[in-house]
Amino acid sequence: MEYPELVRIDTDGSRQTTSYHCAPPRALAWRHLRARTGTIVMVNFTILAGGYTSFVASYLFNSDTNALTLLNQSPTGPNPSWISLLPHKHILYAINEDSPGGLQSFRIGENGLLSSAIDTINAEGNTSAFTAPLSTGQVAIVNYGSGNALIVSTEESDPAQFTTEYSLITFDAPVSNPHMVLEHGSEVFIPDLGADRIWRLAESDTPGNWKVQGQIDQPTGSGPRHIVTRGNTLYTVHQTSNTLTQQRIPPAPNGTSTTLIANISILPPGLPEGAAMAGAEVLLAERSEHYAESFIYVSNRNTGVQDPRGDAIAIFRVEPRLSLVGFVYTGLQQVRGMQLGGPEKEFLIAGGVAGDAGVIMLKRTEGGRNLTLLARNAEIPTRASFVWLD
Repeated sequence: MEYPELVRIDTDGSRQTTSYHCAPPRALAWRHLRARTGTIVMVNFTILAGGYTSFVASYLFNSDTNALTLLNQSPTGPNPSWISLLPHKHILYAINEDSPGGLQSFRIGENGLLSSAIDTINAEGNTSAFTAPLSTGQVAIVNYGSGNALIVSTEESDPAQFTTEYSLITFDAPVSNPHMVLEHGSEVFIPDLGADRIWRLAESDTPGNWKVQGQIDQPTGSGPRHIVTRGNTLYTVHQTSNTLTQQRIPPAPNGTSTTLIANISILPPGLPEGAAMAGAEVLLAERSEHYAESFIYVSNRNTGVQDPRGDAIAIFRVEPRLSLVGFVYTGLQQVRGMQLGGPEKEFLIAGGVAGDAGVIMLKRTEGGRNLTLLARNAEIPTRASFVWLD
């Protein structure tokens, strides 16, 4: 097996080379790197992709050649439509979007190949839609079809192993369809597109015991689906109203202010008659060395008459106020999942859950105001979620 050679060229022109005879730290799929003054820049990136199949796929993206290559397919339980990565990048959690739902853990090997399932548990609900590890050593999962959530502890010595200690949270609403989990400080936020609320969960005095301590109400009928936070500001993409909203996070545990700072449509112009639109994913890219501004990227899903241009990603400038910059058409159908990656989040991978257009790699250009297509791989026709390993 060939392992990478890490090369650094310092500002004084000196060259430093480190050769590895085994996989270097935090480099599960580093094959080649290139030198840039004062930094090391990765060329190859490995990305895992979940979907409505019984496997997780791994792709290799080469940013020098703009090639996106399918590496392998790792068997899983049914419908691993949402996957999430433990921060140290050796363990993957995957839901089984089924009835009943499930949660599985895997170890990540070379080229993104997964082990067989290390552990599998019942999600205590139906149609599991999202999972995320928490800083507490627990893993959260939401069940869209049954209106509840599960927060389960993992073994301290091996976070791929689930314990029997868990909190099952049921949401008090006539209709509840929770769809995401976001850790914010000591709280966990769960947007519920059926209840038009974002639930605020907190851990009680007993470690591992979570409960609803409040809610952030959303516009009636808007369907809050996914969220990002920026300091004390909340950005929400709404599935039903097809909008992106901005608001201050009310004080915990149950501040009641719901005043919106901004409420902007995410729909692109020129949709065909019979289009049926639904907002999906929202991503935040902060300013960095080569990107002077912060931007938000929101995906659209058309479940009706298709637009020949494919579904669009809406681009929003964050400052001085939230404002729509424009749209980029993807050629994909129903962009449910997309994810930013690279040292400055300069790349965006996306896939549709319908059609046969596969997976695309875009690059943030014009300072983040635009997205340029770099590569497409259609060997697997649909994908639903992504994590970057590098």
